[in-house]
Amino acid sequence: MHNINGFTKRVIFIIRNIPEGNVLTYGKVAGLAGKPYGSRQVSWLLHSLSGEYNLPWHRVINSQGKISLRGEGYRQQRMLLELEGVEFSSQDKISLKKYLWEIETIEEIDRYKTSI
Repeated sequence: MHNINGFTKRVIFIIRNIPEGNVLTYGKVAGLAGKPYGSRQVSWLLHSLSGEYNLPWHRVINSQGKISLRGEGYRQQRMLLELEGVEFSSQDKISLKKYLWEIETIEEIDRYKTSI
């Protein structure tokens, strides 16, 4: 198990609590966790900690409403999102207006709370 700092704990907490059928962007996760410009760090954390913390990694997408992964990773993420009812446009985009989890602060997550 990794020795994790406060930002990492908040990222894990936020991602664990994204409701099924919803998405957040890397930047939105970073902002909620206290680092508005930490989207690359969120991406790295997802890559390195998803298995260890059983994160629903597939619910995090880029700010254009697209999956950032390529190849098999793309296909797997798209399949998982579609199984949750998320629809893609003909341009392979997810409507952020429809599927973005409307959460403004990390404190609002308490109603969905899952401990780390």
